[in-house]
Amino acid sequence: MERVSSLYGKLLTGLALVACLLLFLMMLMICADVLLRNVVIFPSVRGLAWSNEVSESMLFLITMLTAPWVLRRGQHIRVDILLVAIPKRLAWYCEWVADAFAFVCCLIMMVYGWSAATASFNANSMTIKTLVTPEWWLLAPLPAAFALLAIEVLFRMQRLYAGERGPRDDAVSAG
Repeated sequence: MERVSSLYGKLLTGLALVACLLLFLMMLMICADVLLRNVVIFPSVRGLAWSNEVSESMLFLITMLTAPWVLRRGQHIRVDILLVAIPKRLAWYCEWVADAFAFVCCLIMMVYGWSAATASFNANSMTIKTLVTPEWWLLAPLPAAFALLAIEVLFRMQRLYAGERGPRDDAVSAG
């Protein structure tokens, strides 16, 4: 199980690196847009009309690519003021309840995302802004990301079971 978890962690790290590349490309695109709006390099080009739309989509994709990696590293938002105040064993059970709830939520979002993406694909829905693109292109990462999050929650539960009977210490606490 440890080997599978390690390989899965490498997959998530790879997706985070892809997100870093997208962020870099987005930065270049926005810089080019600003430059072309303010400096006449090509007489017929005054900015990149599609850059706002593409950057919005890239931000969404970056979020979907990095969410499971952030969860694995314990760098998600975590309010644990109650967990550090109650007995350790009870806090451990609270962690289990939170993980079970997170797992169910991830599965629901995965199914809903799949349903929305397939409905959009089957209806041949298009997003019409500056660019005209199939709507499902933007919806497709949603079920994949939540499937990866659900898998990571299972690994978190396994690590919680194998660890000390107390609250996790994988996130920074104010306490």
